[in-house]
Amino acid sequence: MDRAQLAEFLRIRRERLRPDDVGLPAGLRRRTPGLRREEVAGLATMSTDYYTRLEQGRGPRPSRPVLTGLARALRLSDDERAHLFRLAGEQPAPPTGPPTDVRTGVLRMLVRLDVPGLVLDAKYDVLAWNPLAAALITDFSALPPRERNLLRLRFLSGSRQEERFGERQTTEFAREAAADLRAATGRYPADPSIAALVTDLVEGSDEFARIWALHEVATQQSMCQTIHHPTVGRIDVVCEVLLIPERDQRVILYTAAPRSPSDRALRLLEVVGTQSLSQRVS
Repeated sequence: MDRAQLAEFLRIRRERLRPDDVGLPAGLRRRTPGLRREEVAGLATMSTDYYTRLEQGRGPRPSRPVLTGLARALRLSDDERAHLFRLAGEQPAPPTGPPTDVRTGVLRMLVRLDVPGLVLDAKYDVLAWNPLAAALITDFSALPPRERNLLRLRFLSGSRQEERFGERQTTEFAREAAADLRAATGRYPADPSIAALVTDLVEGSDEFARIWALHEVATQQSMCQTIHHPTVGRIDVVCEVLLIPERDQRVILYTAAPRSPSDRALRLLEVVGTQSLSQRVS
């Protein structure tokens, strides 16, 4: 435990917050910037004396529940929370679940791309997409939010995805995605949405249950794929996976060789898709 660094970190983070950041009235007479020590203590459900001693570098080593309360009270980011735990001599607590908010810059990039693009979280929920991705894969906006998941589409939708993506590639995706989901369960052991997804897949798909029983663990990076689109025909693409580590998200881009027949098919799909589908980045 680094008492001096922990004390300074707590003080600086306390002074950074304003009362309205945490739902407290500002009041008329504040002699110090940020929150008062008793306000932080109250938000973290601990005594003011205990918090004061921590901030003065003379308190006992805080427990994990105390650190969790402090991280919540001080509105710490995931990186700041991990730093707080390490300063106190503890390993950071695992995050409760994968983030679902997509950075504004990533959404802007999707809009401007001339290739199909998706944003996935760690459990393969489709968080955002551009019109060309919707035209290539499916109309995500027409699906309930719970069903906007590539694993649910693959194993539970009842659609014959082999007809569009090919039997070998569909089988490869199934194994790679299941291994990826297995890795996510290790990163987010307390996330109920991941547990519910695994339960639904195991109970609803014998194929997934067989794959899941293999206990394979891996992170999908990229793959080549042939898509047989019902409107524009065959499209050979490379699926590039761009990682967003701080959000545990990935951007999936479907690219084709310039001026190739597949590139021309994507350009045609761009026209057909925007005429027949009213998609937007969500």
